[in-house]
Amino acid sequence: MKRLSLVDLAETIKNKRTEKGITQEQLCEKTGINRNMIGRIERMDYIPTIPQLEKLAEVLGFEVDRLFVENNQPTVFTAFRGSKLSDEERAGADHLMEMMLAARQQIMLRKALHHE
Repeated sequence: MKRLSLVDLAETIKNKRTEKGITQEQLCEKTGINRNMIGRIERMDYIPTIPQLEKLAEVLGFEVDRLFVENNQPTVFTAFRGSKLSDEERAGADHLMEMMLAARQQIMLRKALHHE
């Protein structure tokens, strides 16, 4: 299965923007994507939505499909919790975290069993 390469995405956005001689602010104006988000994309700190990615490709002139690479890496889970959650939201977030940790343990066990 292919996945979006954050390294290729960041390098492509920064390089194409620089080649065209435009600032992050100008790219913001052309794409409608917040300038801070563009900076975060270039630092591999934000993954754009599909419409944002399509707009970046249109404005900067690159093919989106070349940013996808074979997924040979283990699955990585990331979870964020807000500080202002209701009791129900907190319980849901805690349950999700437990499920993610269980999935991670399953992956590690499979690797150990297959000597990977």
